Amino acid sequence: MELDFSRSLHYWWALLPEIVLCLWGMGVLIAGVSKRYRLAGEDATGDPTLSGSADLGWLALFGVFSAAFANGWLYGVREVGSAGMIAVDPFRLFANWVLLLGAALTILISFAYVHRQRLQAGEFYGLILLATAGMMFMVAGRDLIVIFLGLEVMSVAVYALTAFNRRDRRSAEAGLKYFLLGAFATGFLLYGIALVYGATGSTNVATIGAVVTGGTATPGLLSIGIALITIGFGFKVAAVPFHMWTPDVYEGAPAPVTAFMSAAVKAAAFVAFMRVFVVAFEGAVDVWYPIVWWLAALTMVAANLMALVQSNVKRMLAYSSIAHAGYLLVAMTAANETAAAGLLFYLLVYTLMNTGAFAVVISVAHQSEERLQVEDYAGFGWAQPMLGVALTILLLSLAGFPGTGGFMGKIFLLQGAADAELWVLSVILVLSTVASYWYYLRIAWFMWMKNPSSERQHAHVVAPLPLQFALIACVALILYTGIFPGTALEFARASVQGLGTLGDTGGGFAP
Repeated sequence: MELDFSRSLHYWWALLPEIVLCLWGMGVLIAGVSKRYRLAGEDATGDPTLSGSADLGWLALFGVFSAAFANGWLYGVREVGSAGMIAVDPFRLFANWVLLLGAALTILISFAYVHRQRLQAGEFYGLILLATAGMMFMVAGRDLIVIFLGLEVMSVAVYALTAFNRRDRRSAEAGLKYFLLGAFATGFLLYGIALVYGATGSTNVATIGAVVTGGTATPGLLSIGIALITIGFGFKVAAVPFHMWTPDVYEGAPAPVTAFMSAAVKAAAFVAFMRVFVVAFEGAVDVWYPIVWWLAALTMVAANLMALVQSNVKRMLAYSSIAHAGYLLVAMTAANETAAAGLLFYLLVYTLMNTGAFAVVISVAHQSEERLQVEDYAGFGWAQPMLGVALTILLLSLAGFPGTGGFMGKIFLLQGAADAELWVLSVILVLSTVASYWYYLRIAWFMWMKNPSSERQHAHVVAPLPLQFALIACVALILYTGIFPGTALEFARASVQGLGTLGDTGGGFAP
C-alpha cells in the first residue's frame, strides 16, 4: 500500500508548534532529573534566580519562545480545504498566542515559588509545557476525537500540577477533587461525542455541520449529544452549575498553577467550545441556544454573589474566574463575528490581568500559601508602592473600569450581544459587573485605606526580577489595550473571519 508522504508532511507542518513544545517539555523533564540540576535546586542560595530550578525555568521559557516562533511561521502556510483534522486558520493561531502568553507568564511568576517550596522544577516546568501543548492540540482540532485527545493531554498534566506540592495536604486534596470530577465530566463529553457520531456518521466538525444543516442528522441522538458535550465543556470553563470544583481546587493548588488554570485552561476550553458549536452545530442553534443562554445568566449572577462574601483572596479570584466565564458565555450565546472577536480579545486581556493579579498574590504570600486573607493586604500599597499600584490597576481591569483592557473587553462582548439582540443577557452582564466592583475594590481599599497590624507586616515581601518583568508587562499591555484597543481587536476580527463557513471535503496544508 502506498503512503502519501507529501500529505503526511503537510500535517507535520500544521502541528509544528505542538511538536516543538512537546520536545521541549520532554527535554526539561530529562534535564530535571540530571544530577546537576537536582543538586542545584536543593542548594539554598537565598536568591531563587541563582538556583538550578531557575535554570530549568529559563529553559522552559525558551521552549515557549520556540513554539511561538513556529506559530508565527504557520502564518505562511496555506491551508487546502477546511475539513482536515487539524486547522491552520487564524482562529487557531490567535488562540495559540494567548496560550503561549499564559504559559510564559506562569513560568516567569513561578521561579521563586518553585525554589522556596522545594518543588521538582524539571517536572513542574515540563508539565506546564505539556499541558500547553495539549491546549494547543485542543484549539487546533477540527475533529471531535482530536479535541478530546488534546483535552485529556491538558487535563492529565493539570491534575498533576494541582497536586504537585506533596508536602501540602490542601494541594493533594485539590488534585484528587479535580481528577475525580474531571474524569466524571470527561465521561459526559465522550458520551456526547459518541451520540453525535451516531446521529451524523462523523466526528469531523465540518462534516457534522454539513449533515446537521442539511437536516439528515438523527434529531434525538443529536440533541442529547449536544447537551452532553455542553456539560463537558461547561465543566472545563467552570460554568454554573458545573463550577463546584473550582473554589477548592483553585485554593488548594500551588498559586502559579491556579493562575495557569484560571487563564490558559479557560482560554483553550472556550476556543474549542466556540469552534465546535459555531461550525459543527451551526444548524442546531435551537437546541443549544437556550442551554448556553441559561448557563451564561446563572454563571454571571451566582458567581458574583458568591464572590462578594469571600475573605480568602484565592477563593475570591476563583469565583471571579467563574464570573468571567459567564461573560464569555454571552459571546458563545451571541455566536456572531463581533462576539467571537470579542471573545478572543477578552481571553487575551483576561490572561494578562488574572496572571498579573496572581503574581502580586504570590509576592504577598511570601512565595508560599500564607497570608491569603483580604486583611493581610492592609497597608500593602504604602509599604510596596509598585506592587500596590500594579495590583490596583489589575483589579480595576478585572472589574471593567474605563481605561483598562477589561473594560474594552466587556464593551466588545456587549456589542456582540447587541448584534444578536441579547438584551436581557446584556443587562445581566452590566449589573453583575457593577456588583463585582465591591469585592475587587475591597482589596484596593485594604491596600490604601487600612492600617497594617504591624509596621513590619509587609517588610519581607519580595518580587524577584522575572516576576517583576511579568507584572510590568501585564500592566503595560492592560493599559495599552484599554486606551488603544484597535490593533488587538482588528487582529481578533481578522482571526474569526470564515470560522463558521464550510469548505470542501478535502483537507491539507501547503507551505
